This record gives sequence, C-alpha cells and structure tokens, in this order.
Amino acid sequence: MSIKNLSRIRRAKKTRMNIMDQENPRLTVFRSSKHFYAQIFDSLGTKVLASASTVEKDSDTKSNNVEGAEAVGKRVAERAIENGVKKVVFDRSGYKYHGRIKALADSARKAGLEF
Repeated sequence: MSIKNLSRIRRAKKTRMNIMDQENPRLTVFRSSKHFYAQIFDSLGTKVLASASTVEKDSDTKSNNVEGAEAVGKRVAERAIENGVKKVVFDRSGYKYHGRIKALADSARKAGLEF
C-alpha cells in the first residue's frame, strides 16, 4: 500500500476508537477511484443498518464526483430513517472533511439525519 493510504488508515483507526465509545450508530464512508460508498453500522460495528453507493443499479449518477456523493448521502439517509435510525456519528474514515465527504454529510443532514 502507498504511504498516503497507510496514513489514512492510521487516522481512521484513531478516530474510530473514539467513535466506538459513543452509543449511536456510525455513518462511515469510503471513496475509491471510481465509486463512492456509505454505510451505517450499529454502535458495535457488527451489523449494517443501511447502505448506499454509486455502484447500485438504481442510482442516478454512476460517477465518483460531488453530485454522486450528494445522491449517495441522500439515499443512505432515507434508508436509515426507514429503519428507524435518526441520529448517527459521522466517521469520515481518515479523509479530509471537504469536497465529496462534505457533500455527502450535508446531503444526509438535509435528508433528515442528525450528526
């Protein structure tokens, strides 16, 4: 793995240790070079409560850009609310909070999730 990716994983581990102390489900994101993924785990991180990505067949956008991140954020928030999850903790997975990560968080907040 590259040094950049190892540094991101190290940052993610440090923040996840603090997130696991809280009892709310966590909204975690992953971005690859082609797609964008978001999942909501329970507080222990063992069960997926809701998920969305740009890979899905019914997704409007298939690209990994800001518009795709906004669509994924809206979709994961709607699915979480259907499953009874309103309040989550945002796990940015070691990525900086700008661009696509910020777009996903903002669209999930607009759709009804509380961070």
